[in-house]
Amino acid sequence: MGDHPLNPVRLRLTMALADAYSLLDRDGVTVAPPTAAASDAELGLVHREDYIAAVKAAPDDPFFRGYGLNTPDNPTFDGMHEASALIAGATLTAARAVWAGEQRRAVNIAGGLHHAMHARAAGFCVYNDPAIAIKDLLERGAERIAYVDIDVHHGDGVQAAFIDDPRVLTISLHESPLSLFPGTGFPDETGVDGTAVNVALPTGTDDRGWLRAFHAVVPSLVRAFRPQILFTQCGADPHRLDPLANLRLSVDGQRAAYLALRDLAEELCEGRWVATGGGGYALVEAVPRAWTHLIAAITGEPLDPARLIPAEWKDLAAELCPQRMAMPRMTDDADLAYRAWDPDGDPSPLDRAILATRKAVFPLHGLDPFDPRD
Repeated sequence: MGDHPLNPVRLRLTMALADAYSLLDRDGVTVAPPTAAASDAELGLVHREDYIAAVKAAPDDPFFRGYGLNTPDNPTFDGMHEASALIAGATLTAARAVWAGEQRRAVNIAGGLHHAMHARAAGFCVYNDPAIAIKDLLERGAERIAYVDIDVHHGDGVQAAFIDDPRVLTISLHESPLSLFPGTGFPDETGVDGTAVNVALPTGTDDRGWLRAFHAVVPSLVRAFRPQILFTQCGADPHRLDPLANLRLSVDGQRAAYLALRDLAEELCEGRWVATGGGGYALVEAVPRAWTHLIAAITGEPLDPARLIPAEWKDLAAELCPQRMAMPRMTDDADLAYRAWDPDGDPSPLDRAILATRKAVFPLHGLDPFDPRD
């Protein structure tokens, strides 16, 4: 996996940075080792039986073809099923703990593998852990779940899993499918009763534009839907240094998004929030800082962006990724002062994208797409 973009070193560096700031030692925080892999029956909540069998068999056959496996995006490797099932099991553990009231919030940064389909691996994803966990909560009695995906890529696998299920609201903010994989996520993909929502952002959208789009779409729809629990995919690849995409966010903008999501969970779901990681390929420069801010938001007080990066963490990053450069602080010193969306303003490409989403789905939720108060 060393040459693959989804290098697990990003997870090690994130946990090391969170540990350096003592976030894992905060009162009430439980670090649960990922020991319980998802069973075939649990994987089968989303994935077809023959696909699961193929995932198990593919590493033993160098000529295996089919199901999206043994491709450049999804190469086979020894223990592929076991590792992928373990990630799904960790997200299941997190979601069940929150739903049962054992924890108010939980996060699995290794999760968020949102491109995996019913019977196909895609986009570095083998098993779709968010969809599996959401299906599991529905079986446990949940009636309304909101899923918000802020990865730079469209959350196509989760949308596909619930496109006909009015109990799950899926919202994805992503770079336009005209310029980025997977080529889906247009505003007119609305699902049943408008429960699939897509905000297709123009290439080059920065913090202020992204936050304008988020606040023009997400809070109103989530409030109208009245979820019992908020589930989020927090891919770090919208960052401006990410090598695989073209948005221009900073870690400051990503931190602001996490805090806005936490506020929605507090307002609407009695604090119930399950977060996962997702994409993110600036392995040292962006991902560990972004997800350490996410862990801070999950575990208690937000982390001060002005904090210096600890020297011992820089040494670890230099050892593991000698070609990468660590940033000096937990901030990119970004300006987050965004202009609120206004239907009467100059129609920039971003504002046209916002209006396209609002026109497609707001009326289906009893909201006025032209009223900025909605």
